[in-house]
Parts: sequence; C-alpha cells; structure tokens
Amino acid sequence: MTEQLKTGTESREMSPGIKFIVEFGPLLTFFAVYYFRDIFAATLVFMIATAISLSVSWLLVRRIAPMPLFTAAIIFIFGGLTVWLQDETFIKLKPTIVNLLFAGLLSGGLAFGRNPLRMLFASAFSLTDRGWFKLTLRWVFFFIAMAIGNEIVWRNFSTDFWVNYKVFGILPLTILFAIAQTPLIQRYQHTESD
Repeated sequence: MTEQLKTGTESREMSPGIKFIVEFGPLLTFFAVYYFRDIFAATLVFMIATAISLSVSWLLVRRIAPMPLFTAAIIFIFGGLTVWLQDETFIKLKPTIVNLLFAGLLSGGLAFGRNPLRMLFASAFSLTDRGWFKLTLRWVFFFIAMAIGNEIVWRNFSTDFWVNYKVFGILPLTILFAIAQTPLIQRYQHTESD
C-alpha cells in the first residue's frame, strides 16, 4: 500500500452518487435547458456539462474510461456543428452515429478475433468465450436497433418528442436491455472447474 501511495497508482473509485451525477448529469442538464430555452442552448450546455463531467472524473479517479471519452468526442463534434451552423440535425444524428460506431467496433472486434466488450468488462465478470461472443453479438444488435429507433424518431416526430425519447427512452431501454442480459451472464459464468 505504501508503494502504491508513493507511485500514485492507488485505485480510486467514485461514490455511487457522484458517479451517477458524472455519468447522467450532462444529459439531465441538456433536458432541463431545452425546456427553458431551446435545442441550441441545450446543446451548448450539454457540451460544457460533458467537459465538466470528464474533468470531475479525472480529478476524482485520475482516469477517464474509453467509452465516455469516445462519446464526448462525438458530442463535441456534432454539438459544435449544431451550435455553429444553428442546425439541430447534427445533435439529432449523434445517437445514431454513436450507436452505429459502437456496433461497428464490437462486430469488427469479433471479426478480427478480438472482443472489445471482454476487454472493457473482464474485471466486472468472467465469462466463457462462447458467453462473451453471445453477449457481444446481442449488444451489436441492440446498438443497431437503437440507431434505427433514433432515425425513425428524429425524422418523423417533433424536436420535443425526440428530446423526450433521448432522455426518457434511450436510457431506460439501455438499462432494461443490460438487465435482460443477466441470465446469459449467469449461464456462461466461468466456474472453478473451467
């Protein structure tokens, strides 16, 4: 432990409340500002809140996970275009692009014999190779379905409806899908004899 403190490599974790704020604060801020102002002000505040969220994460645990960093880059690109060009299409496209990129990264990893999901979550649970493959494939299809859903909603409904779908649809669907994977995770858990 003393050696860890000297080198600064001690493991730090955020409390659940702080983690929730860091992860979902920017989205909730986007929602609140949208209803008091408009999509452009909400997008600008979303970008600022995302930068603050990443900074807080870095200050508290001295690391930023790859997925939030990747998502932040997409937020800055598409949010910046939305605000600069005053065209809400870009921010509405962001969930489609993020979901398709995640699906592409996961399926590309599988095609090259790597499993990005396993690399990200191996410390959370230990699955057999078949379990990791099935779980990853399910997430690929989920991300594709979410991209299609976003395209249907933003192209056919009002901005108000899309904002509600983004905040109250995408997040709960993702949580429910993750919970629905519990039987698969339990079925393919490594045992002592593996």
